[in-house]
Amino acid sequence: MSQNCHKQGGKLAQRGFTLVELVMIIVALGILAAVAIPKFTDVSESSKVTATKKEMLALKMAISGNPDAIAGGKYVDRGFEGDVGFAPSLLEDLAAKPDSVSDYNKLTGLGWNGPYIDSTEGKYLKDAWDTDYVYQPSNRRIISVGGSDSIIVGF
Repeated sequence: MSQNCHKQGGKLAQRGFTLVELVMIIVALGILAAVAIPKFTDVSESSKVTATKKEMLALKMAISGNPDAIAGGKYVDRGFEGDVGFAPSLLEDLAAKPDSVSDYNKLTGLGWNGPYIDSTEGKYLKDAWDTDYVYQPSNRRIISVGGSDSIIVGF
């Protein structure tokens, strides 16, 4: 005889859930899912915003350098702009030397001294929503339009 069955008055009685109980469990799980899914979406959106802002600040530092990084009275993280003398025309110029820019000269301290950004798989070109950044060298801005609101970093 199975563990789920026992004898009552000569008949086998089975234990289990009634249809009403199963429907109530399904309804309760549906209500929990309806409450939890928006919370997870908010957390996901918030983490994408945070990750995108962090990456945009890394791009800003790669372009303009870090004014707080000083050693021996000299800036040690000058970025593309500090090394070359002008902002890059494309974000790709942070990872690969453009033809129009000279190699770095240790005597003058000028020229392309990159790469200025980790270019693994080109991830630095896209925000957390997998949308390309809009880079405007003339306005000195990087814009992310992938989320519900645009994120703008100026430098």
